[in-house]
Amino acid sequence: MKAIGVPDDLIQIGKDIKSVTKIEQNGNHFVVTVTTGPKVLHNEFDIGVESEVETITEEKILTTVNLVDGKLVVKLKSVTSVTEISGDILTNTMTLKDLVYKRVSKKIA
Repeated sequence: MKAIGVPDDLIQIGKDIKSVTKIEQNGNHFVVTVTTGPKVLHNEFDIGVESEVETITEEKILTTVNLVDGKLVVKLKSVTSVTEISGDILTNTMTLKDLVYKRVSKKIA
C-alpha cells in the first residue's frame, strides 16, 4: 500500500477495519462501492469505455476497465488490478512491478 501512496494512517485503518464491497452489474455497466469504516469509494464504468475512477488514494484518473476471461482488469497508473468473482468468493489482486497485493473476500448477503 505504501508503494502506491497510501498514507500510513489509512494503511493502519485498513488493517483494523473490514471493508464491504458491493458490485452491481447491468449488462456492461458496473457500479462498485467499497465501504471501509467511514470511507466510501464509489465508481461506475462501462466495460471497454474510458471512465473516470477514484483510487484508494482519492485520486481521480481516466482509465478503461476490461473484461478478460471473466475478470475485471484495469490499469491505474502503474498498478494493475484484477478482480474475479467465483461463487461466493471475490479475489482482488493488485500488481505494482514485483509487488503483489491479494485480497480474498467472501459473500455476506
